[in-house]
Amino acid sequence: MTLLVIRHAESVENADKYNGFYQNPRPYSGPAAHSISRTIVGLTPRGFRQAQWLADVLPELAGAEPHVYTSTYRRAIDTAAIALPDLGDGWPQQTALLDEQHYGDATYMTKRELYDIYPELVEDRRLRKHIWTAPGGGESLAEGVLNRAAEFAALAQAELQEARTVLAFTHQTAAVALRALLEASTLPEILAEERKGKMPNAAILHYELRDGRFTRTGTTTPPI
Repeated sequence: MTLLVIRHAESVENADKYNGFYQNPRPYSGPAAHSISRTIVGLTPRGFRQAQWLADVLPELAGAEPHVYTSTYRRAIDTAAIALPDLGDGWPQQTALLDEQHYGDATYMTKRELYDIYPELVEDRRLRKHIWTAPGGGESLAEGVLNRAAEFAALAQAELQEARTVLAFTHQTAAVALRALLEASTLPEILAEERKGKMPNAAILHYELRDGRFTRTGTTTPPI
């Protein structure tokens, strides 16, 4: 029984974040920035090719009738739609458990603007990023995202009583939290690995459910 954790294909934010999304001063409010991130940011041409590559490799990895979940963000939804265009009724299902970390009022703020407006957050943001809580209704990686990841891991384990494969189209931060849980590691350990090499867009993490526990069995990365 298999769980595949898939980072969404390359988005326009991934490709051009420092030339358009992050400005100082930021030209829009925190809620507007988060809405842009969630509902507007789509895939680049390279991202479409990555999603088409997923369409080539996932049928063999996922087998028949997988249970498929996406975050509620457009870039994850679009990746799944291109990668698995012929799913049965009711799939994929969207769940906020797989959403990107919510950065609240800090969404699309440059670090300089963030530090100028919220100087009390500087130390945690620089030195303890996993416990840093975004201002204005945001969440930390160590609490909000990790708690959501734990709920999804439990959901996936329950779903694997009915399906042989569960797929999760998600984001880098949620994948970090899932890795920490499924691989029995700490967030600082996973983040240290991410600093050496971030999980690529459209990469697939493979986990097998064995005796009630998930075991990492491999990674498939796109050639694009």
